[in-house]
Amino acid sequence: MPTITLPDGNSFDFPNKVTGLDVAEKISKSLAKEAMVISVDGELKDLDFQIEKNCSIKILTSKNEEGLETIRHDTAHILAMAVQELFPGTQVTIGPVIENGFYYDFARKEPFTEDDLTKIEEKMKEIVDRDEKTKKEVWDRDKAIKHFKNKGELYKAELIESIPQNEEVSIYFHGAWHDLCRGPHLSSTGKIGKFFKLTKVAGAYWRGDSNNEMLQRIYGTSWASQKDLDNYLKRIEEAEKRDHRKLGKEMDLFHFREESPGSVFWHEKGWALFQKLINYMRMKQEIAGYKEINTPEVLDRTLWEKSGHWEKFGANMYTSTTPDEKVFAIKPMNCPGCIEVFNQGLKSYKDLPLKMSEFGKVHRYEPSGALHGLLRVRAFTQDDAHIFCTEDQITKECLIVTDLILEIYKDLGFENVILKYSDRPEKRVGDDSVWDKAESALLEAVKATKLEYSINKGEGAFYGPKIEFVLRDAIGRDWQCGTLQVDFNLPGRLGASYIDKDGSKKIPVLLHRALFGSLERFIGILIENYAGKFPFWISPLQTVVIPITEDFEDYAIKVSDKIKKIGISSSVDLKKNNLNNKIRDHSLAKIPVLLICGKKEVDSNSVTIRRLDSKKQENMELNTFLKKYSALNKAS
Repeated sequence: MPTITLPDGNSFDFPNKVTGLDVAEKISKSLAKEAMVISVDGELKDLDFQIEKNCSIKILTSKNEEGLETIRHDTAHILAMAVQELFPGTQVTIGPVIENGFYYDFARKEPFTEDDLTKIEEKMKEIVDRDEKTKKEVWDRDKAIKHFKNKGELYKAELIESIPQNEEVSIYFHGAWHDLCRGPHLSSTGKIGKFFKLTKVAGAYWRGDSNNEMLQRIYGTSWASQKDLDNYLKRIEEAEKRDHRKLGKEMDLFHFREESPGSVFWHEKGWALFQKLINYMRMKQEIAGYKEINTPEVLDRTLWEKSGHWEKFGANMYTSTTPDEKVFAIKPMNCPGCIEVFNQGLKSYKDLPLKMSEFGKVHRYEPSGALHGLLRVRAFTQDDAHIFCTEDQITKECLIVTDLILEIYKDLGFENVILKYSDRPEKRVGDDSVWDKAESALLEAVKATKLEYSINKGEGAFYGPKIEFVLRDAIGRDWQCGTLQVDFNLPGRLGASYIDKDGSKKIPVLLHRALFGSLERFIGILIENYAGKFPFWISPLQTVVIPITEDFEDYAIKVSDKIKKIGISSSVDLKKNNLNNKIRDHSLAKIPVLLICGKKEVDSNSVTIRRLDSKKQENMELNTFLKKYSALNKAS
């Protein structure tokens, strides 16, 4: 007689074994109708899962993340089902849930077209209307392998062969169509709803290995309601308008070349934005007590072996062997070099906390297919800092770093920030007792911030636990940016020490900290957040002065020079073009303020101001303009 305990503490006794659906119906008919899957002692199960012993369960609907993910998982299945009904002979491979949707990889000689996607969508809706019942069967692995080979599903048979012997081989049926899957799934195809859309086709290597066959990947999105789907599609449309690669070209900020994949060619205005962010950060760090350093980009392999990076990241490091057969690596991170600076000269407990910052250029190999504009590169600049402190100082310093990060994000327009706390990964350096101390200290700091946080089990760095700072942008997308990591391991591996009060030698704790993470990536996020229309103080080119005719060029140059003298960037448009075309071109380049100069302005020592996205014009005395915009030329 199982006793079922609900999340609110209430419980029900049942005389015999019971399904998740039975429990939902016991609670209410409406809940049973909305139920998608259940959680049994924290493990997701189908609604028809037989419960035979006492347990805690939670009924999950489309309002729960797990319920929505199940809808997407089922939609991936009916995508594969629809493809095989429309295009017999197509092999299915894998079809996981991803953020906001799903994909499925197919082996088919003919390429899928846009027209094919429309046909597949219609077939998927037909399958929903058929309301095919879903059931799970557990098969003998040899039977499963033989079955799928006989069907010509060689990829599926290979997947089954790779399943560990002690794991069950579960097959889910939707009507007669079936697939290898761990589940859980909805009770029928009709429960999925029709709030889905196929979005694109792309190439993908079997099992992500470029040595394997190229498959066709169909992406899609699926939601619990038409409203949610429409809102998502609007966000996608807006995201395409904000694509930093498109805006970067329009604004003449940067470009990429095949001669150096994953590296940025910064143009004048893009580099001006880059330097503005560094100068802003430099000012903030100086106030916060950081001492800026710079370390070599190329270091001997032996240092990376001592630090543990060679074993962990060696495959992604750029290396070179010199004529004397020494192996050097371009640094993939800055921390070992910073510790080498710390190690110069004797340090006392009175020197701690010692905060060292570095805008260090690092290089990491990324597969060509993973590169994505500024958001995923091979060469980037980290706004790194390393804080050497005692164990007693960890929590306080973590809170100070968190306050600094939140202050900087607010200045740059990001006030919606959540934290993700990650503890020890499976592969790591250091004793468990050391990890216990590091995790406890960092989690204490996380809780002290009073901010929303989640826990990512096993996602810490190989040398210590970490916090990730996640920003939400103007259209609701989340971006992981800053990080803070507590490290009891690396200082000892690289010989760092200080003299304590009692004269003994101690190993400092190292806090690894990045605020933007990668300046390149953060600039990409900024471009998309603001759709290229930056706040005045960080705009790469803040003003353009436009003389109406050649007669007023000297005055325009004089105005521009005065603007530059108060620290605002400015240029003069002397091109042989009409005024309307000039205004259009500079508006496309997202210049925040255009200053028009003609006879009226010369006679009154004034400028006519035209702000980005406004058709209104305002005439203002030049000195008044300089005073007003000088005050705007700083973080709010």
